[in-house]
Amino acid sequence: MNRTKPSSLAIRPIRKQVPWTLSSNARAVAVLAGSLAAIAPGISNAAEPNQSSEGAWAKARVVLMPRSGLSDTELQKIVKPHGGKASAIGKSGLYVVDLPSNASETGVLQQLKHNPHLKFAELDRRVQLTFAPNDPYVGSEWHLQKIGASTAWDTTQGAGVTIAILDTGVDGSHPDLAARMVPGWNFYDNNSNTADTLGHGTAVAGAAAAIANNSLGVAGVAGQARIMPLRISDPSGFAYASTVAKALTYAADNGARVANISFDGMAGNATVQSAAQYMKSKGGLVVVAAGNHGVNENIGATSSMIPVSATDSSDKLTSWSSYGNFVALSAPGQDIWTTAQGGSYWACWGTSFSSPITAGVVALVMSAKPSLSNAQVENLLYSTATDLGTAGRDASYGYGRVNAAAAVQAAGGAVTADTTPPDVAIAAPLGGSSVSGVTNVDVTSTDNVGVARVELRVNGALLAVDSSAPFAFAWDTSSVSNGTSTVVATAFDAAGNSKASTPISVNVANVVAPPPPTSTTPVTDSTAPVVSITNPVSGANVQGKVKVTVNASDDGGSAGLRHELYIDGVLKATGTGSSLTYSWNTRSAGSGYHTIEAVVTDSAGNRGAKSEQVKK
Repeated sequence: MNRTKPSSLAIRPIRKQVPWTLSSNARAVAVLAGSLAAIAPGISNAAEPNQSSEGAWAKARVVLMPRSGLSDTELQKIVKPHGGKASAIGKSGLYVVDLPSNASETGVLQQLKHNPHLKFAELDRRVQLTFAPNDPYVGSEWHLQKIGASTAWDTTQGAGVTIAILDTGVDGSHPDLAARMVPGWNFYDNNSNTADTLGHGTAVAGAAAAIANNSLGVAGVAGQARIMPLRISDPSGFAYASTVAKALTYAADNGARVANISFDGMAGNATVQSAAQYMKSKGGLVVVAAGNHGVNENIGATSSMIPVSATDSSDKLTSWSSYGNFVALSAPGQDIWTTAQGGSYWACWGTSFSSPITAGVVALVMSAKPSLSNAQVENLLYSTATDLGTAGRDASYGYGRVNAAAAVQAAGGAVTADTTPPDVAIAAPLGGSSVSGVTNVDVTSTDNVGVARVELRVNGALLAVDSSAPFAFAWDTSSVSNGTSTVVATAFDAAGNSKASTPISVNVANVVAPPPPTSTTPVTDSTAPVVSITNPVSGANVQGKVKVTVNASDDGGSAGLRHELYIDGVLKATGTGSSLTYSWNTRSAGSGYHTIEAVVTDSAGNRGAKSEQVKK
């Protein structure tokens, strides 16, 4: 097993909490004003705004965005007939157009809106103050401003989302964390004591979700999210991949939507990748630290998790951050103010903190629009990230530096209705081929959002379910009689859309041992039991505790019948005789479609099966 250590390059205690004084507030306002002047020259609010029932807007000014590639000369030609002068707002692509004092902003706007060279034009609306946390250290948390957290907080602060912190434990009594803690587990000692043994986990938890606007210390990125402490390390900070995998599985099964792992080597570890894919299959996302070696780790890209490199206040990759094709995003990781054991605060650095900052943004997006699938959330993070370095995805920054403001805004406009089923096909074996023994079955499947699982059936009976690509199955052909068998794969996406592959027929040709010599050759029973699921009915909406009832009959009688009940491919109950009942607590099941499969085997080994889908 791979033994790993937290990827924090350094944790530096600074000083204990001090009051946020008026003079320090004044300095912060002065710096902010100077920054705004630098990025938006020419913007002034000296004149009283115009007012209508729709709100207020600035006099003698409109805002527009030209199509990409339009020259400044051509833009000035567009605004000149209105007496306007366009000034760029940094490199945003936006322009402020100053108009003569007697101009009608609404009149000019109506003409600009019809110009085919402009993406849009609008009044320069006046807005109310955005949410500003009153935490004493928040002015030192440069990373919050860098990723646009305060803008995102106007929409969401992560309420309703649980972030699992897989680390050295968490100081659950810290005043900036206590109110957000939910029960976790200690996977090192195998008990419920999740107290922090080193301080690293407390710092990571604070970066992700320290309580905001509580007049204390710092503000995490998702200050209303819940924190699930999962201790995976020994007292000195070492852990094992298997322990990480256990904790991820626990997080996925106990309601966490986001998991953060600020340990080294996670992105390239197959065990952790598989556990992370499991959490994805349950609707969650896993964020991991890229590492602090300052080198190209030469790890291949993975779709099972989101590896994050570290940037500084200038949006540059830090000298100590690991990088490579596996990096999906980058985030601030240098001098990050966060929580420390014992109720104090630290300034920390390392990809250990880039990772939970990103996990906090994931929680914001999920909270902003809970109906989004995890694949949609992931795509929004990538598509809205601030592109740095080489255009597009690169080895240093991935898709770019995470942008909370843009991601949350995009989530608000995301279309959640997914009615497109996946494409699915059986790649091997080929139809018409002969098979024997344990035969590999390979399935290819793609979807416009993401494939949640693939179910494989042989002669109508569920064989297995695979929730991670590549979708690969092993079929013991001795479970069926020699001759023609039909194999079908059905793919499902997170929205419950499904599609079955074109069935293939194969010839099962196992060597059959001759029966022992007897005076009388018995009659062979080759008739499978008849199986039915009488409750719930197919297509039903289920909730709470549901009684699942299975009935079966066989030409050899019911005495030798053996029942197996599967829900979403997981064995839930067994029994004998003509019927089986099982109480299914659907509260632990996710929203969407679920498959109930009953398999009944008679004393001769013949198998009958019945399946149906219900929706929660």
